[in-house]
Amino acid sequence: MATDTLTVRPAGPGDAPDICALLNAVDVLEIGRPETDLGAVEADLNHPDVDLAADSWLAFQGGALVGYALVWADSGPGLVDGDHYVLPGRNPAALRLLERMEARARAMAGAAPAARLRIQLHTRPTLDLSLLTGRGYRSVRRHQVMTRTLHPASDLPPEPPAGLVLRDCAADEADRRRAHALVEETFSAHFGHAGRGYEAWLDHVDGRRLDWSLVWIASLPGQGDVAVLVSRDDRTSMAWLSHIGVREDLRGRGVGGFLLRHAFAAYAARGRTTVGLGVDTLNATGALALYEAHGMALHYAVDTWDLPLHPQG
Repeated sequence: MATDTLTVRPAGPGDAPDICALLNAVDVLEIGRPETDLGAVEADLNHPDVDLAADSWLAFQGGALVGYALVWADSGPGLVDGDHYVLPGRNPAALRLLERMEARARAMAGAAPAARLRIQLHTRPTLDLSLLTGRGYRSVRRHQVMTRTLHPASDLPPEPPAGLVLRDCAADEADRRRAHALVEETFSAHFGHAGRGYEAWLDHVDGRRLDWSLVWIASLPGQGDVAVLVSRDDRTSMAWLSHIGVREDLRGRGVGGFLLRHAFAAYAARGRTTVGLGVDTLNATGALALYEAHGMALHYAVDTWDLPLHPQG
C-alpha cells in the first residue's frame, strides 16, 4: 500500500525534536524509560565534522519516522563510528539505513588498512541482530552504564588522601588544557580511545555545554597533577561522570575512589538524585570493581559491533 512506502532522506537541524522523540521511544523499549535529551541530539546534528547531507538519514514508513542513522569519523584513520536507531519490526528500514551507513563509511575510510565501521547497541536492542551478523558485523566489546542513587545526608565531601589538592577548571584556560592532557594520558590504553588535540576534543565532548566548574584536577606533593575528573550536569535523567582518570604510576592509592566520592557529594549538594557513568567491562585498571565497591550498579549494557569495510579474501 502507498501508505506503507519506505522513504529515506538526510536529517536537518530542524528534525532534532522528532529524532529525540524517536530515540526516547527506543529508550523506553530498551531500558524502560526515556533518557535522550534534545540538547544531545542537537549537538550531534551540529557537530562541525558532520555533513548532514551525506552523513545522516531518516527513515519514514507510512509518513512516520521509524529510524535514524548518523556516521562520523573523528576516531583515527580508517575508523568510522555510527549511530543506528530503529523501531522494532522495521527490518526494511533498518536494512536501508545500514546500507547507507556502510556505503558512506567506505567512502570516508577510503583505502585505509583495517578500515571499519563501529556502532554501539543495547545488549537487547530494538534492531534485529541477525541483520548485523548476516552482513559480517561482530560484537567486539561490552560496556556497562552504571548508576547510583545520591543521598545529600550521607554523600558528604570525603576526606582527601594525604596532601591531595583538588581544583576545578572554571577560571583558567590552562587548567582546561591540562584536564584534556590528563584525559589523553590516562585513557591512552583504553579500548576505543582516539587521541585528539584540544580543540578536536572539545568538539568531541561538546565543550560548548560543558560546565568547567564540574571538571576537577587532583594534585599530590612532589607528583604534580595526577588525576582528572570530567563530569557534566546537562542530562535530564542523571548527572554524568564522563572521565575518571588517574596516572598509571599513582593508581592504587585511593585517588580514584576519592574522586568518585567527591562527585557523589558535589552532585548530591546540587540536588541530583542519580549519577551515572560508562565503563568497559574488560577495563584492565580495575575500574568496574572500584565503581561496584562504591555502590554503583548496572543500569544497562551496550555492545560495540564492528564491521570490516574492506573484507580480506
